[in-house]
Amino acid sequence: MRTRALLALLPAVGLVAALAGCSGDAPEPAASSDAASVDVCATPSGDASEAISVTGDFGAAPEVEFDAGLEGDETERTVVIEGDGDTLEAGGQARVAFTLFNAATGDEIDQYGYADGETQAVFAADTTQFIAGIAKTLGCVNEGSRVASYIPAAEGFGEAGSEDFGVGAGEGLVAVIDVLDIVPTVDSVPQAADGEDQPATEGFPTVTLADDGEPTVDVDGVATPTELQVAVLKKGDGEVVPDDAQVIVQYKGVLLADGTEFDSSWSRGEPAQFALSGVVPGFAQAIAGQTIGSQVIAVIPADLAYGDQESGSIPANSPLVFVIDILAAY
Repeated sequence: MRTRALLALLPAVGLVAALAGCSGDAPEPAASSDAASVDVCATPSGDASEAISVTGDFGAAPEVEFDAGLEGDETERTVVIEGDGDTLEAGGQARVAFTLFNAATGDEIDQYGYADGETQAVFAADTTQFIAGIAKTLGCVNEGSRVASYIPAAEGFGEAGSEDFGVGAGEGLVAVIDVLDIVPTVDSVPQAADGEDQPATEGFPTVTLADDGEPTVDVDGVATPTELQVAVLKKGDGEVVPDDAQVIVQYKGVLLADGTEFDSSWSRGEPAQFALSGVVPGFAQAIAGQTIGSQVIAVIPADLAYGDQESGSIPANSPLVFVIDILAAY
């Protein structure tokens, strides 16, 4: 198992992924002009991919057999299990579980994402982010599918191979990938919370919404909090947001002291996408456990925000107020 080696190839955007061409031991991604001409949805099935025998249930570690020494000039893929979910469009991302082999030797390189509690990798059907063979394995495959592919060296680790992966010069790859779910994008989700309006909660700031959903926040008379305070303004009917989720949200943040806006996705013109692990604790705690489609207001004490540190236009020891529309989580 070489999970650590795989994780060393994470792309700069921080995706929990592997096989991204951004390690010194990995090939460079295709140049943008070349990548734009690659049709990741037109990958054929062929003798090499058909020679890969895969058994087992979707979402569980597969049993994979093939004769060492598989060869071919281009990536081939065979859909072993056809899912009925949404299609992973070219350029899109999906959470996956995968098993990877050296096609020349038959040796397993890595298997990841099948164990309970194991964070799934995120792969992209995009040759600017991932080696071409992975992108061409996934392009236009349905969510819920299992795909087996043969990837030649030219669309894998190139003529140099990869010492970390145990792939020699000119050796190809065999990949078996389960497309667990498609990662939403900021363009594919509602741009404002669509949950059911809830009665106002006493003691919280007053929120009024523009026609497009952008909130205005009035903090007049609101007491300084000693602990996190959260109220639901709109109750969505989507799934509950896990503590460790990646989310897409609209939000506006103001200082409790005088209502001055210090940050807003609305002002930037599109929702924000980030991991809950990457924001201040009060903001993350206000979202985790809520349902997708909800709008919440959070009054956050300074110790769950930036504490005694200044941050941009936020003075030290400032309690904050956020109105957050929870649009997606994955």
